[in-house]
Amino acid sequence: MNGQIWELLAAGAALAAGLAWFLHWVNRRSRPPEAEMDVMEGHDFEYFCADLLREAGFEEVEVTRGSGDYGADILCERDGVTYAVQCKCYESVVGVHAVQEVYAGKDFYGRMVAAVMTNRSFTDPARTCARRLNVLLWDRAHVEKMMEEAGRQQGKR
Repeated sequence: MNGQIWELLAAGAALAAGLAWFLHWVNRRSRPPEAEMDVMEGHDFEYFCADLLREAGFEEVEVTRGSGDYGADILCERDGVTYAVQCKCYESVVGVHAVQEVYAGKDFYGRMVAAVMTNRSFTDPARTCARRLNVLLWDRAHVEKMMEEAGRQQGKR
């Protein structure tokens, strides 16, 4: 009889462990996955954005050199309008400095329009500065819309 009790206890423990593993697995799968763009390094994010711009109909899309880019990470053109784009892959909101960088980059590269493209959103001062300087702000919602229009899914890493 004692042997049967120990067998039942062992079976119960195994069942409990299996149930705990199953609940952990279900919990992990029910959480939204971390977006691929949120875990990219800066230069990888620049190439990711360049690909999105190409898929959105921009032409002559060029990623500038990594450091010393004079405030523009991507140069491109669409419908005869030339763009300088600053890319920011951040863990928090993007501040006014990015707007100032791309505004300078626009002039340095002789472009017509400046834009900041990010996986996040922008601070109020960044929005105010962008309005005054006529800099486009392409936040996460805009990037996700571009991805949707290009038929892309947020990938998991």
